Amino acid sequence: MRDQAYKLRSLAHRVIRPGAQIDPAATRVIAVTSGKGGVGKTNLSVNLGLTLARMQKRVFLFDADLGLANVDVLLGLTPAHTLYDVLYRGKRLEEIVVSAPFDMRIIPGGAGIQELANLDSSQRARLIDMLSYLRNAEFLLIDTGAGISRNVLGFVAAAREVILVVTPEPTSLTDAYSLIKILARYKIHNEITLVVNRATSEREAGEAAAKLQLVCRKFLKFGVRHVGSIAEDPVVVRAVKTQEPFVLTEPHSPAAREVQSIARYLLSGEVQPETGAVDNFIGRLIRLFR
Repeated sequence: MRDQAYKLRSLAHRVIRPGAQIDPAATRVIAVTSGKGGVGKTNLSVNLGLTLARMQKRVFLFDADLGLANVDVLLGLTPAHTLYDVLYRGKRLEEIVVSAPFDMRIIPGGAGIQELANLDSSQRARLIDMLSYLRNAEFLLIDTGAGISRNVLGFVAAAREVILVVTPEPTSLTDAYSLIKILARYKIHNEITLVVNRATSEREAGEAAAKLQLVCRKFLKFGVRHVGSIAEDPVVVRAVKTQEPFVLTEPHSPAAREVQSIARYLLSGEVQPETGAVDNFIGRLIRLFR
């Protein structure tokens, strides 16, 4: 873990530019992650992406959860191909993309995530060359796995921004702290944004966020910005069962309004889009997995 984290620290902020002379669009590359599974991370990724797309933003959602890739499940979609087909079966990136409502684009990762560690130089060059398809995105959301595995840390380190999803449960907060501790120790990021999910009240959400902020500030000198909370809402459970995102089926529900609030925060100007962000992200990612 120490060797991998050192590699993450040394490469996380390095700018990698491929040789192609293309003027990249300004993009927000945001990893959505969690310390443990079952906290609603993928549900937030899907509904936040759709909300931004509904606001006429060009959104790509990269399903980078190797173990429990289920972005397609929540959307009721069945991808025919994944990133593995791009790396080893001659598919182009745009051929594996699945369209979602409001023209949001889904990039199925699957087994291709793990194979990023095994690419030879020609495969890396080919993947980077195909990135022109992603450079038009205004938001590239990365739905990572949960925990502190190599795959998760690689995507979190390569993204410019991080949204950490927790619930008020002590186990969720403890696991989230473990993830933040690695980011802080090896200076991968100096601040993340926090969303508290499945809170029974605003007070419970605020108390959970305050606890995490306090220990991170006191022991890690690390910034945690609480940007939103999503209450326990039965429409979320129904949406998962019917495979229809709740921002589509129940756009005026409390959960949908709270996701809209998080989207408005992202659009508030607190963080500016980064020119060449997609090139930087994929370059760092490939070098990290090497």
